[in-house]
Amino acid sequence: MKTKSLLTIIVLGALCAIGHAQDIDSIAPVVVKTVPEAGTKNVPPGEYIVHVTFSKEMTDQSWSWSSAWKDSAPEIIGKPNYSADHRVCTVGVKLEPGKTYGWWLNSEKFHNFKDTQGHPAIPYLLVFRTADK
Repeated sequence: MKTKSLLTIIVLGALCAIGHAQDIDSIAPVVVKTVPEAGTKNVPPGEYIVHVTFSKEMTDQSWSWSSAWKDSAPEIIGKPNYSADHRVCTVGVKLEPGKTYGWWLNSEKFHNFKDTQGHPAIPYLLVFRTADK
């Protein structure tokens, strides 16, 4: 039920933003690519760098990596950071073999992935599974 409500809010929010937008700079940014790609089932266990590419330049030092369910987030190694163009956020993680991970990139409660105009990114669910050892 909570997921259905969140999806309704996301869709309605996106439609409202697009319906009132004058140009691309006035609408919320979106995730356009992740590494690993959402739904991947054979991510190598061990140390790994997760990459999230956004449609717009994002605010430096601002992010919301939220666990999708209890114990779904991988162990973070170091601190997230953005590429020089501020469109790709990366974070090092330690992944266990044979485990499914899930992160909300922004969520109903947390929305610190923001573009340089302060528009929060549309929430995105990144779920992937590591290969068995």
